[in-house]
Amino acid sequence: MLIWIVVCAVFLLGLLIRYPYFFQDVQYIIRILTVRRRLSKYRESNFTILDRFLHWVKTQPHKPFIRFNDETFSYRDTDEQSNKVARVLLHSGLVKQGDTVALFLGNEPVYLWLWLGLVKIGCSAALLNYNMRSRCLLHCFSCSGAKVLIAAEELQDAVAEILPDLQQQSVSVFILADKCQTSGMESFRDRVSRASSEPLPRDVRSQLTLLSPVVYIYTSGTTGLPKAAVVNHFKLWAMSSLQSVLGVKSSDVIYVNLPLYHTAGFIGCTGAIERGITIALKSKFSASNFWNDCRKFNVTVIQYIGETMRYLCNTPKKHSDRSHKVRIALGNGIRADVWRDFLSRFGNVQIKELYASTEGNLSLVNYPGKIGAVGRVNFFHKKAFPYALIKYDPEKEQPLRDSSGFCIEAAKGEPGLLVCQITLKTPFTGYARDLQQTEKKRLHNVFKTGDMYFNSGDLLRVDQDNFIYFQDRIGDTFRWKGENVATNEVSDIITMTDCIKEANVYGVKVPGQEGRAGMAAVTLTDGEKFDCEDIFKHVEKCLPVYARPRFIRLQNSLEVTGTFKPTKVKLVEEGFNPNEITDPLYFLDERERNYVPLTQDIYSSVLSGKIKI
Repeated sequence: MLIWIVVCAVFLLGLLIRYPYFFQDVQYIIRILTVRRRLSKYRESNFTILDRFLHWVKTQPHKPFIRFNDETFSYRDTDEQSNKVARVLLHSGLVKQGDTVALFLGNEPVYLWLWLGLVKIGCSAALLNYNMRSRCLLHCFSCSGAKVLIAAEELQDAVAEILPDLQQQSVSVFILADKCQTSGMESFRDRVSRASSEPLPRDVRSQLTLLSPVVYIYTSGTTGLPKAAVVNHFKLWAMSSLQSVLGVKSSDVIYVNLPLYHTAGFIGCTGAIERGITIALKSKFSASNFWNDCRKFNVTVIQYIGETMRYLCNTPKKHSDRSHKVRIALGNGIRADVWRDFLSRFGNVQIKELYASTEGNLSLVNYPGKIGAVGRVNFFHKKAFPYALIKYDPEKEQPLRDSSGFCIEAAKGEPGLLVCQITLKTPFTGYARDLQQTEKKRLHNVFKTGDMYFNSGDLLRVDQDNFIYFQDRIGDTFRWKGENVATNEVSDIITMTDCIKEANVYGVKVPGQEGRAGMAAVTLTDGEKFDCEDIFKHVEKCLPVYARPRFIRLQNSLEVTGTFKPTKVKLVEEGFNPNEITDPLYFLDERERNYVPLTQDIYSSVLSGKIKI
């Protein structure tokens, strides 16, 4: 008996030495298989996230669902408020089953009441970014196909700016206020206050299936304007189940401070519904109040994007830094150095870094917690979700192919374009009313004739230990302040000014900063001078903060490819160093509210972090 114990011990020791992540790999696969079985049952029974919510309403009606500031709303409270919303919309005669309603507001409980109310009557929601204005806002609204817009009271001026266009489309506009005196807009709160909170019959959503759209979430792309990624009920289930895979329990409390129009923030809430847990909802991220909120609400799970973790690490140190109950942090985009600083300062929090995209058909999870990685190659996971990293030519902006016309897999340690096969089990639902952009995300004949893969647009790398690392984005987008910036959109906006003839927008690395800061190489209109004040006022009015170019470079002409596309590779490499660039350079000075010449002093201050951008 003793011999067998020794043999088993030696075997396990040898196994762990050769495969140190064996048990974590197995645990991850078990969780993935459990979720897949669960989703298969839901598909067969047409069981939605709403049904899951109603289950919790029945079994734990008094459990807090949303805690917001000093208010607490139970699962039953939320159910009743969403019933009121559903009745107002249904009885208004403005929407019917299958329609879409656009939501234009910040983080507050009514956001979830509105969304749940829409699902209860078989409708979907378009989640508009509350930073959008004018042409961009109108575009995003229109591509959703919505005929109703519900907006926050504080965003009434932004709605008024596009109201004539909305009226031409016969759009009904509601403002979340007790009274609304503006012609063409109606109050919504007073209607809700008079509505019944009784449950609605299930037949009002009788045609709803797991393939029905449930939300449209906007993502920047190469077209220049945001695209509405279609998320159906089944995809929402898959996204919401990540919390289960990552170890979130029914007793947890999740802190959601990311905007609900953003995939991460919204899925934080639907994942909470899947788990039946409490959401501590914050109107917006605040580094100074973050840990106080966690202590106030007894938070055990937090969400992050890379920037939020860096902001937390940059706050003044306190004796209470480790006085919290947070055990899991879910998110993406944290740098390795910030990761180490966070753990050293705030204690043993399990950081679950992942890779995913709103429209994508694959997610990767760094379940062992290897610092810097976004995932791990797992044989069984790769079988279930066939993906690959393929060689990519950044100059030609296309994958490299062999003599047979098929793509070439990147070697370990070599950056490659992430692609995932499109199948019935890993579908790509595309973009609303945009077949052209949907097709651009499909790669055909990748490894064999007739196959089709989703093009993630991201370069990743696999190391010798099978950990996966994010390298960069390709094409015409870059990431800054946790948002994707579409370079063509910014170029279009900049060239609306009188003095700029052409603009080539790209992202440049800034030491100590996540993502890439926006930079524009521009040429001037004949006879015009560079008008700093006019350009600043224009970008301030037309672009959200994260999309405004931080640097501008004046050139006599823009270098283009053989197909007349502006070249970016050389410009990106040169960055914004005035010692190496002879062209005039300008810097967006937020204190001066102007673009000012980029001097050596400013450049050094940006590099050292003395000037925050």
